[in-house]
Amino acid sequence: MRKILLYLIFLIALASCSERQVDFDYIGYSLESEKTPDLKAFMTQDPDSVIQIDEPYISLGHYEKEFYIKMAVKEERFIDGEALIVFNNPMLTDIEIFDQDGRLVAELGRLNFKKENYASFFNTASLPDTGSSVFYVRIQSFGSVTVPIDIVEEERFQLSIDERNVLFGLYFGIVIAMFFYNLFLWVSTKDKIYGLYITYIFVVGMTQGIISGYLDVYLWPESAFLKQNSYFLSTVLVNIVGIYYSLKFLKIGEINKKYCNIGLSIIFIYCLVFLAFLFDIGSINSRVRVLQVFLGIVPFYLLFISIYSFRNGYRPAKFFLISWSLLILGMVIFLLNDLNVLPNNFFTNYIFTFGSAAEALLLSFALADKINILKKEKEKEQAERLIVLAENEQLVREQNAMLEDKVRIRTDELEQALRNLQNTQSQLVNQEKMASLGQLTAGIAHEINNPINFVSSNIMPLKRDIKDIMEVIEFYRTTGIKEFTPASLKEAKQLEEDLELEYVLEEVDQLLKGMDDGARRTVEIVKGLRLFSRVDEQDMKKVDVHDGINSTIILLNSTMPTRIRIIRDFGELPMVECLAGKINQVFMNIINNAVHALADHIDTISDPKIELRTKSLGDFVSIEISDNGPGMPEHVKQRIFEPFFTTKAVGKGTGLGLSIVYSIIENHKGTLEVITEEGQGTTFKITLPIYQSSQRYE
Repeated sequence: MRKILLYLIFLIALASCSERQVDFDYIGYSLESEKTPDLKAFMTQDPDSVIQIDEPYISLGHYEKEFYIKMAVKEERFIDGEALIVFNNPMLTDIEIFDQDGRLVAELGRLNFKKENYASFFNTASLPDTGSSVFYVRIQSFGSVTVPIDIVEEERFQLSIDERNVLFGLYFGIVIAMFFYNLFLWVSTKDKIYGLYITYIFVVGMTQGIISGYLDVYLWPESAFLKQNSYFLSTVLVNIVGIYYSLKFLKIGEINKKYCNIGLSIIFIYCLVFLAFLFDIGSINSRVRVLQVFLGIVPFYLLFISIYSFRNGYRPAKFFLISWSLLILGMVIFLLNDLNVLPNNFFTNYIFTFGSAAEALLLSFALADKINILKKEKEKEQAERLIVLAENEQLVREQNAMLEDKVRIRTDELEQALRNLQNTQSQLVNQEKMASLGQLTAGIAHEINNPINFVSSNIMPLKRDIKDIMEVIEFYRTTGIKEFTPASLKEAKQLEEDLELEYVLEEVDQLLKGMDDGARRTVEIVKGLRLFSRVDEQDMKKVDVHDGINSTIILLNSTMPTRIRIIRDFGELPMVECLAGKINQVFMNIINNAVHALADHIDTISDPKIELRTKSLGDFVSIEISDNGPGMPEHVKQRIFEPFFTTKAVGKGTGLGLSIVYSIIENHKGTLEVITEEGQGTTFKITLPIYQSSQRYE
């Protein structure tokens, strides 16, 4: 705010300098148009009713009617019989100059601009020296009426023209440069704000061209409508485009909708005023009054929203605020000049031109600053995006690693499942083989059973027959000694020696004993095969559990190390209703595991043994199978009944044995308990009901 005040003081001081000196003996004017309806009435009017002024500058404010001026030029201002008068305000509509006799000397003003009359462009005319220095002027204009009057020399006038042309040449050069520069940016960036800016600067330049009179002279010198209304139309367009551009540039719609709606309402009113000027709706005075009211409101509205936007953290609003502050300062100077507080001079005459150029430059700076801000924001956004991309890349890598781990785990699980399926398939195949083998074994056992029964049943009669034969031979030997001739005895003796009769008799006894043992052993094996071959039976039968245990021991004898002792502690058991083949499979799996546990540590166990204990428990029977092997740790004990769990080496076990055992006991409505401790051996305790509730085992 301090800087703005300093600018104001500086500009006012500058405006106070360079006051032009004029030479008039008298200047006066009359506003009472009713009393002076024409020039003749004004010329004959009472001198006391004419308003006399001391300076050649008339400021009437808003005045719509014609008025008359009387002026007396000093004689010394006439050079070579004429004096050059200038009304340095191109906005004056109609100016007529008369001599003291009422003869028309010159026609000036916007309506009288002529392209071929270059001097009319500057409201300049030559006053003839007719012997009287008194001249009368009739002026008709609209809006704020200011009439600067000056008598200048030809050289000074030419200098003023050059000065004016250079000034506006520089101004239009700045406007054109800003226009094409921002047009290039608009085409490059496709940002709508640049399109609005070049539209605004084009309308501003056009308005300045109209105010200065250049467009009236060079573009529409013959159009009375445009000469009279172009200034108002362009002023309305400047305000419409300027307000809309300001709302978009300052982002008022995003910050405060209410303030934005106020601006849009003003634009709507300006549109109505524009249509009124364009189609001549209503009186020109009413249209001008409405326009002037809003011309006083709009700059302060724009100043307010620029301050509001800047306070809300929008940095480009700073340049916008400075530009409108300078424009308002120019308005203040122009107003002070209009009130005749400040003198009429070059600076006050062109204050709006200076302000417009400064505004165009500052708004361009604001756009450039916006570009820098957007560039920094874009760089920041790109940096943030790179960070996000890096984080996403890291996340993707982590996700990929995690997915790879999951895939690896899943692959391991699938491979394990495949191995389990293969093991299951192998187990099923083995079960089928076992079933087939059981059927084959049952058939073989049946076929062997009859001949071996024949052999075993004939051994005793054979022993008796051989004993009878031995008695006969003994009788012959005893009788022969008494009754045979010496030659016969000698011959018989020789025959016994040749046949080794004593050895033969002893050998026959041994052979009979071996046949008896072999036959009994074969009968036991066949019996065991017949018992174990019932794995595929599906009917419940009452069986002797001891027979199943004994048959299992017989079948495992060939694979059992000789150091392992089998200790049987059988109690009195009733017949148990069960699937004999399935129960034999239970005994086979458990006893076989015990044999393997002892065999793997045969060198570290001093007395390896397997104890088999049975006892009756009312409606149940208990079978305990114990070994004094290495035992199992707790974590192994917890998993021994899981399918495919095994502690054996690959290829030596499927991990299905105890799982099948557990399911068999469970299906028999029995229980299976494991008692083990690492280094203390293992005991499997089986409890089976004597009677089953179902007659069929699925």
